[in-house]
Amino acid sequence: MDFQKFYAGEEFNAYTYLGAHSLDKGFVFRVYAPAARKISLIGDFSEWDEIPMSKIYDGQFWEVSINEAHEGQLYKYRIYKDDDSYIDHADPYAFCSEKRPGTASIIYNVDHKFTDDKWLKDRTDNINKPLNIYEVHAGSWRRKGQWDGESDPADGWLNYSELADELIPYLKENHYNALEMMPLADYPADESWGYQQTGFYSATSRYGKPEQLQDLIDRCHANGIAVILDVVTVHFAVNDYALWNFDGTSLYEYPHPAVGYSEWGSCNFMHSRGDVRSFLQSSCAFWLDKYHFDGLRFDAVGNLIYWQGNSERGRNEDSIRFMQCMNKGLKRIYPNVMLIAEDSTPYIGTTESVDDGGLGFDYKWDLGWMNDTLKYFGTDYADRDKELGKILFSMDYFNSARYLLPLSHDEVVHGKGAIIEKMNGCFEERIKQAKLLYLYMFSHPGKKLNFMGNELALTREWDERRQLDWESLNDKIHKEFADYCNELNRIYLENDSLWCKDYEQSGFRWLSKGHNGKALLIYERIGTLKRTVVILNFTNREILLDAPFIADSILLLDTLGVAGTEYGSSKPDTVKPFQGLLFEKI
Repeated sequence: MDFQKFYAGEEFNAYTYLGAHSLDKGFVFRVYAPAARKISLIGDFSEWDEIPMSKIYDGQFWEVSINEAHEGQLYKYRIYKDDDSYIDHADPYAFCSEKRPGTASIIYNVDHKFTDDKWLKDRTDNINKPLNIYEVHAGSWRRKGQWDGESDPADGWLNYSELADELIPYLKENHYNALEMMPLADYPADESWGYQQTGFYSATSRYGKPEQLQDLIDRCHANGIAVILDVVTVHFAVNDYALWNFDGTSLYEYPHPAVGYSEWGSCNFMHSRGDVRSFLQSSCAFWLDKYHFDGLRFDAVGNLIYWQGNSERGRNEDSIRFMQCMNKGLKRIYPNVMLIAEDSTPYIGTTESVDDGGLGFDYKWDLGWMNDTLKYFGTDYADRDKELGKILFSMDYFNSARYLLPLSHDEVVHGKGAIIEKMNGCFEERIKQAKLLYLYMFSHPGKKLNFMGNELALTREWDERRQLDWESLNDKIHKEFADYCNELNRIYLENDSLWCKDYEQSGFRWLSKGHNGKALLIYERIGTLKRTVVILNFTNREILLDAPFIADSILLLDTLGVAGTEYGSSKPDTVKPFQGLLFEKI
């Protein structure tokens, strides 16, 4: 580690120096705590008696070597303040942490023998390729039995290896080429889903050992599946054993209450500090280095762009510089990974290069598209013709940034209801409209993300304590919906017109925008090899077609259940209520 770069906020491998590292005999422990009066190491190797640590370098780092220490033992730092009070802290750079409710760090060697050299050499950021992401919460996709509502949900968790055994075949069978894991850096409360973290270098022990997660990723790569990790660089959990008041002062967080706490009650990172920036960007590099993740999805980027995420409070220039330095550095080290921003703001430049004044992300979640689209599908049928602008708007700006279209976990929790429940009408109508929604989504320019369970047309919103309602597939309607999503995924991956020019105006052409004043859209997606025509009827009325939009074409998909019909020079005369049609031009 370069100390000057560490202080300047330019270091990306602080984890190679700080934390617990193996020696020829035992381990050396190093911690950064500038304001501490003294620090002792405590752990299994000393029966939790104090072992004094010594100041090193410029006196702001502390170190001790323990010959008796070995992998798997628990440890903490006892950090004393000037008044001789102390708190026992977990190691900020620990590579493994005790399973909740335990809070100790674990000595661990995370070097792993991967078999994915060819994958790493050939992978790309997918900008000119298909990207179909399946978002997963590791503890609730499948479980060892359904949660009974009273026992510890941990009793049913699959470990990383068991998850790989079931999830990888499912992803392949259903034509997803990327997996996004909700946060796996260690966190104390299950209910935070990993978004309020304490161990920024520790894969949570909830689901097993670090090497099991590494093996899951290696196996995904062997099956052609990229793996993206959700990371948090905005805030951290308030628990006193972790980063809060770490050396007796606000080392990682703002000292001022007005900006010190986030809207979630957690502590905001103080990005004006170089040591904090080096901590965070080294954490990001760690997951790419030691675990071979193919991309990082950054949570709540709007809270980095603006103070407290509020544009009226102005831009947070320190956080903006942090993102620019981090993204440019990560791309220098790992040029073929994906950096994805969950940015709900209208900020211009999120996916522009840092050299051009942008933030340097590869993709930006289009949350405006998500909000407008779901509102429209909940609109009364009588208003859909005049409200069509909610659907049309995103088509006007799709090439202004590299957008990713998400229907994520955030849309199906906290009383928001499942995707199917957001549609207007009776259950049968909602099923038809949900199919139409997905045809619209997958034919719209931009990469795709769908949260687990959405593909099953579940009627229950997501609960992190329970597995998905897989038994719904025993019902014909839910099985047909799942089969439809499977087929749509396959068509998306195999038709370059649906992805190769996502961010070029030449890849999209209107054929009819609001056909005859009705909420019916017809457009063409244009690739290098194929062209695809899309017809979408958002109304509950049959609409007459009066132009040969689909002459010399093959029907690829019909939301009402008919596919594979060759129309040749003929065409359907009408589009039925809630019908969507996807055609390949011959």
